[in-house]
Amino acid sequence: MRIGTSDLDVSPLCLGGNPFGWTADEKTSFAVLDAYAAAGGNFIDTADLYGRPGAGGGESETIIGRWLKSRGIRDRMVIATKIGAVPGMSNLAPGTIRRGVENSLRRLGTDHIDLYFAHMDDHATPIADTLAAFDALVRAGKVRHIAASNFTAERLAASLETSARNGLASYVALQTEYNLVERTHYEIHLAPTVAAGGLSCLPYVALARGFLTGKYRPGGPEVASPRAARARAHLGGNGPAVLAAMDEIAAAHRTTLAAVALAWLAAQPTVATPLAGARNPAQLAELLPFLTLRLTSDELALLDKVSA
Repeated sequence: MRIGTSDLDVSPLCLGGNPFGWTADEKTSFAVLDAYAAAGGNFIDTADLYGRPGAGGGESETIIGRWLKSRGIRDRMVIATKIGAVPGMSNLAPGTIRRGVENSLRRLGTDHIDLYFAHMDDHATPIADTLAAFDALVRAGKVRHIAASNFTAERLAASLETSARNGLASYVALQTEYNLVERTHYEIHLAPTVAAGGLSCLPYVALARGFLTGKYRPGGPEVASPRAARARAHLGGNGPAVLAAMDEIAAAHRTTLAAVALAWLAAQPTVATPLAGARNPAQLAELLPFLTLRLTSDELALLDKVSA
């Protein structure tokens, strides 16, 4: 899979690094990363913010960096990380970007970042200043490509226009929330800009915080998870109908609900590869069948209908 207009060739599933250093310790994180790589995965997404809440971030990057070094496979992997959301560095000012990239490079134990994201938009810093700072990193070889996360369509379009006008490095992808039970915002407000700009969408919360794995059911038992409250909110509306359709499709393919949810996302226009994290190898095993799953046109149409 190619990301936007970049030369980044990535596997169909991007492994989210959010659990590493938070809900997964280093040993467990290594086991997840090993299993992902063994399955052919090569695309890992993290951020300088990810780690224990309140600890200041950096734990996820550090664990990934130690894993890359111990396995000796940095050249095989595509590493994405982010800048702009850590307390004290929650902006996209040039100084923050210069400082942030050095911190991330050190923790990751690498001399370059393949895809560097603006984690959150920054209305206080001129767009041209932010992009000039990113462009300098690309020219220096510290970053291969840049991307945006959590941007509005208007701000994304303005950024793309600024890059084109000033000859600066341009965003090649957008990370945003998008899944079978959260479609409207992306499809109506963001997808047209992503498509017009030749970008790729890399959807996060692809499994709706665990809801689309099927572990949250009407009348079902409580699930102990930091994300449980937000996941259970999908039990209202069309959530149960989506699960019912997914159950039918998963049974027909003898696969997992997670694989069905990811396969639907991967089939959507502008989507390059969905992101999903796993806090242990068992959770990863629920995701991996997606790598070989292809839904029929009738199955995709059914999911489109029940999730609309």
